[in-house]
Amino acid sequence: MRIWFWRLFWLGLGLFLGAAGPTIVYLNRVIDARFDLGKQPVASRVYARPLVLQPGMRISADLLQIELSEARYRSDVTASAPGSYRRDGEHFEIYTRNFTFSDGEERSERIDVLLEKGRIKRLMRLPDRQALPRKRLDPARIATIMPADDTERLPLAIKDMPGLLVAGIQSVEDRNFKDHPGIDIWGIARAMWANLKARRWVQGGSTITQQLVKNTMLSNARDFRRKSSEIGLALLIDARFDKRTILEAYLNKAYIGQNGALAVHGFGAGAEFYFGRSLESLDPAEIALLIGLVKGPSYYDPRRNPERAIARRRVVLGQMLETGLISQPIYEQALKAPLAVVPRPPSRVRYPAFVQLVREQIRRDYDQERLQSEGLSVLTTLDPGAQALAEAALTKTITAVDPDKVLQGAVVLTRARDGEVLALVGGRDPRVAGFNRAIEASRPVGSLLKPFVYLLALSQPGRYSLASLISDAPINLKLPTGKVWKPQNYDHKTHGTVPLVDALARSYNLATARVGLDIGVKSLARLIDNMGVQAPSDPQPSLILGSIGLSPLEVAQLYQTLASGGQVVPISAVRAVLDDNGQALTRFPRPAGNPAGADVVKLVTVALNETTLSGTASSLSGGSGIRLDSAGKTGTSDDMRDSWYAGYTGEHLAVVWLGRDDNQPTRLSGSTGALKVWTALFRQLPSADLRLEFSDAIRWLPFDTGDNCGRIRFYPVLPPYEPANTRSCMEQLTVP
Repeated sequence: MRIWFWRLFWLGLGLFLGAAGPTIVYLNRVIDARFDLGKQPVASRVYARPLVLQPGMRISADLLQIELSEARYRSDVTASAPGSYRRDGEHFEIYTRNFTFSDGEERSERIDVLLEKGRIKRLMRLPDRQALPRKRLDPARIATIMPADDTERLPLAIKDMPGLLVAGIQSVEDRNFKDHPGIDIWGIARAMWANLKARRWVQGGSTITQQLVKNTMLSNARDFRRKSSEIGLALLIDARFDKRTILEAYLNKAYIGQNGALAVHGFGAGAEFYFGRSLESLDPAEIALLIGLVKGPSYYDPRRNPERAIARRRVVLGQMLETGLISQPIYEQALKAPLAVVPRPPSRVRYPAFVQLVREQIRRDYDQERLQSEGLSVLTTLDPGAQALAEAALTKTITAVDPDKVLQGAVVLTRARDGEVLALVGGRDPRVAGFNRAIEASRPVGSLLKPFVYLLALSQPGRYSLASLISDAPINLKLPTGKVWKPQNYDHKTHGTVPLVDALARSYNLATARVGLDIGVKSLARLIDNMGVQAPSDPQPSLILGSIGLSPLEVAQLYQTLASGGQVVPISAVRAVLDDNGQALTRFPRPAGNPAGADVVKLVTVALNETTLSGTASSLSGGSGIRLDSAGKTGTSDDMRDSWYAGYTGEHLAVVWLGRDDNQPTRLSGSTGALKVWTALFRQLPSADLRLEFSDAIRWLPFDTGDNCGRIRFYPVLPPYEPANTRSCMEQLTVP
């Protein structure tokens, strides 16, 4: 009898294995193909520049609040957790977050910031009230370059996860996790009984291993075939991998939320998505909320359904208390805690125009596949406060001057000394991705090229100075094509003989054309090339008056040389790229050249400062609400199709363009359109006055701008001090 029993047993086992063997082989292949416990593709994150607080720095309370809001800091009356702040007028308490920069980690701490009259009066650490020389805040995340599967991940090793999370997820989701072989027979039996009673699928009885299978390998269908595959895969995974590996994979892959079309997987990404902080910094109430979301991220969404989220958190905390993971006092404290979730982050790109520039500047070193998979951190130059002001200035001004809603515009704001792009607006609706006018719109620049004509002229101090007298008489120049070039002034008048400084400040076309023809059109084209912008290969005389199509970004590149005092600094939107361990992969240095002497550039700046006082931008000095010394130039293309203004202070350069996409006239000149946007921006943006420090070679001399020294003006000049085409009044004056 015993022999027959064993024969039947082995026969049955053989038949079972014969039937089940192919299934096991198939399921193992599924695991090999889809269940990758190794490195998953991780999104790259694009960050704004960090705000560095220092005593005495210029910043308003509203701008500081914008910075905190953009970095997803949460307003809280106690500011008791990292990523929160409290504001009382001009007094802030801020609890900063950890962040890894290219030069090391900035630790989380509570700080006290007191502002007075638009400056930081006091900066100190809390609670010891120790004065701080500076504090660098963690930057705002402005974009996420997602993997191809549109999944947000932030994988962590299980040793780097809070112990309460690791134990808590087992307490709530699978108390027998350490003991079962991948499936829990009693759990399945309970689920089957519940389903039979309900006559529908109401309970799954899934273990953590089974949930891991569902998150990574199977569809969401609820049928017997999928369930049997789930059980088979769970058994095989448990047999092939240790429990610690399985649990780590689950904690990194669990579906925990949705941000638009982007799925949020894993507790590391979930901590940032809901709380704006790292997983390790969460308290028991926050950990309980994340664990509770596993059951139904949409149903228990704390932003949309806070009551449900609180109820679910209560259940999780109760199970933590029941299993001894937390004490009674911690349980009671956690029950009373607010949800404390931060505002929902942008699903992809907060500033599409700026991020397009970032992508273009890193494309040489990082292809799309690498950006979508390696979890890089791209540290950029964006100033969120300045960006908000630039957007507001453009949209409000356009709305005021364009009742037909056909006008478009762009703004490029850089830091004067080094060319870092602080703000970039690509259209009247800054949130809409698409045609980026700041980068892609190539439009005639008109008079914006005139300063560079005079820069070349003033580089010849034996022939030209600011006081040189230039004829503004008509010009008739026969071109090689047989056509006659006959430029005209904007007002269709001539103005006799005018000082060079006035010819530029008042934007006289005829005088400028005469100087440009003297110094040579090809010389102007070479200068444009040397400043980092491509000039026409066969330049015509009309180039002198701006018959070249440039984007606002290219115009900013030209004017950056003037704003920086003569250095050719490539405009940059990226500071560094870090790997997923915070190590710098690439830094972006800014090589500088010097196409013209610093003193010559400053002579041009003197003339452009005169533009804001008595020239085409004189509205800045009369009733604009700006108490800021600056230099700038208006530009208007033919038939008023394009309105331009490029202006700089001691700290910032901003280029503004207004026009229509269909290239129809706007009825706006540079001074009635773009200048208004620039004015609105600098009325709010903290900046520094223009300051000109000349070398010892420069002398200020008096010159006659009237008759017989009846109108004397002082100008800075380079040796040999007195070009032939000026009238000096040295004999009438004693100059110290």
